[in-house]
Formats: sequence, C-alpha cells, structure tokens
Amino acid sequence: MNDLVIRDVKIYKASSELKKPISDSTHTLTEISFIVMRIQLENGVVGESYLLSFQYSPYAIMGALKDVIPAVKGHKAYETGFIYQKLETLFEYFGNQGLLRWSQAAVNIAMWDAWAKSQGQPVHKLLGVAREKVSIYGSGGWISYSIDELIEEVTGYADRGFKAVKIKVGSPKVSTDLVRLKKVREAVGDTVDIMMDANQGMDLPSAIKLSNGAKDLNIHWFEEPVDHQDFQAYEILKNQTGISLAMGEREFDTLPLRELVSRNALDIWQPDILRIGGVEAWRASAALADSFHLPVLPHYYKDYDVPLLCTIQNGVGAESFDWVDPLIDNPMVIKDGYAQPHDLPGWGFSFIEDRLTEIK
Repeated sequence: MNDLVIRDVKIYKASSELKKPISDSTHTLTEISFIVMRIQLENGVVGESYLLSFQYSPYAIMGALKDVIPAVKGHKAYETGFIYQKLETLFEYFGNQGLLRWSQAAVNIAMWDAWAKSQGQPVHKLLGVAREKVSIYGSGGWISYSIDELIEEVTGYADRGFKAVKIKVGSPKVSTDLVRLKKVREAVGDTVDIMMDANQGMDLPSAIKLSNGAKDLNIHWFEEPVDHQDFQAYEILKNQTGISLAMGEREFDTLPLRELVSRNALDIWQPDILRIGGVEAWRASAALADSFHLPVLPHYYKDYDVPLLCTIQNGVGAESFDWVDPLIDNPMVIKDGYAQPHDLPGWGFSFIEDRLTEIK
C-alpha cells in the first residue's frame, strides 16, 4: 500500500472573471478567487480540493494551508480520519475553528479525491448511494444589482430549468427589499421558489418586518437573517412570523445546530464543507440534522455537495453559482432543476492547468 502514500503537496490560486464588484448586506466582493490544494501520491495519482477565498486574508489562508503540508506527507490517502485528528491536536493551541479548520477540510477533501481515484470510483459510490440526483437552486441576487440586472439573473436561471432562486436582502430600507422581491416574483411566476438571504446583515425588528411584509410572496425560506450566534433572535423571529429559517454556512461545529433545534428555531441545516471540516464532519452534521428531522441544503460547494447529498437520506438540494465552471475541466451538468454527481473517479473534475498559478 506504499503507492498510496502522500509524497507531495502543492498550493495554487485561480480566479474567475468579475466584471464589477458585487455586494450583499455585509460584504463587497472585488475578486472571485479559489485556492487549490493538490496532493500527489507515490502511485502518481493527484488529489485536489479547492476553497472559495475572494479577496480576504490571502496570507493567512496560505499560511494555514502550508501548515498542514508537513503533517500529511508520508501518510496514506485513505487515512482521512487519522489526519483530521492529528491536525485537531496540532491546531488546538491557536484554535481549531477559523482558518485552521479550513485547512483541515482542504486536505481532507483532496485525500478523498486521491483515495477514490486510486480505487477508480467516484467518491459518492465509495460512501454508498441514496439517490442519483438532487435539486439545485440558482444563487445570487446581489444587493448591488440594479432591478434590471436582478431580473436578468433570475429569469436566466428559470430559462435554464432551475426551479428555485435565492436573492440577497438586507438593504438599508426594508421597503427596498420588498420591492426587489416583488419584482422577482413577477418575473419568475408562481412555479419557481424564491428564497432570501440576509448574510447576517439585519437586526431583529427589520427581519420581522421583512418576513411579515413578504408573506404574500410565498418565500420558501429566510437564510441568516441576523447574527448566526444570536439564537434568541432566531427563536423570536420564528415565533412571531412563522417563516422557515435556514443557517449553518458560518459554523465550524454543530453546537449552533443543537442550540437552534432546542429552541425550535431552525428548519434547514446548511453546512459549508470547508468550514465544518471536510467529508466526515459534513456527513456527521447531516446525520445529526437527520436525527432532528431536519433537511440538509449545504452552502456553495456544489461540486462536493451534490455527490455527498446523494449519499444521505435528508439531502434536499444544493446551491449553484457558475464561478468555478470556466476553471475546471468537467463542469457539473444541471438539467431541469437537478444536478447529478460527476461519474468520473474522485470528485470527477480538476482545475485546468493554465488557469492555475502555483503559490510557493
């Protein structure tokens, strides 16, 4: 089994085109960038992972990723749980949450890619398949968009067969959000679900006002209306408006899931595979959600989430952005509002070589 030993780890950066900055209620994005980790085994197989980085903390991210390299060299690709615990112990002094958790996840995802490729199987088939496809929704609807840009995006999703769209809310005035939501409903009709995402940018009174004001628009769910640790606000919002609440993308463990369930203040669990810690941690959080009869609809990483959603019973859908698609050799196929996992070994795709810049 020495051919499965990790002999080298390299880090790269790739960027997707962004014609102008885009904003939600709390951030303005000036760059769409990805940090790519590649691990090479003694058998020549290369396992790959990526994380979405934008323009934030580039040196901190690189430092966290470089810290895992000496810890994983010499280990076998299938030792994902062993490496996770080894890094958990090494990282404890400076804190296991935050960027160090991202680096744990990055190497974990790359190891799963390499291990599955070595077995000649897609990751989801190694884990056991529960379904062949999952529903997928179109995401975006940035606050910085004009009404025309907003309508162009959501109707574009509808024209491509998407059955649901998500738009950003949390404008300075609730009335602005309501106008935008109404325009979207008029544009996509009653057959397309609409979700809204405040990115934690609202206070409780505004979130209540928006939820009540949008009741006749049949909003499917409200994501991160307020600070993700303000559990009491989620409880009050749920009790006063009855709106379905979704959260989880900011979480590095499952404590918030348990806290919100105890308050009957969560309807959809949204783990982010990089923040939660990788494949095993993602699946463990999904199993915990299932024990509470909660559906799982993860954050952002469709190329990892769709395969994993096909391995669990309570996976209800995935989020879709197109940012990474021009950078990889096998973009995920989406048809009639559903996505199927790649059927090639590993995660089923790789970044295109000439789109990568190695980080020394």
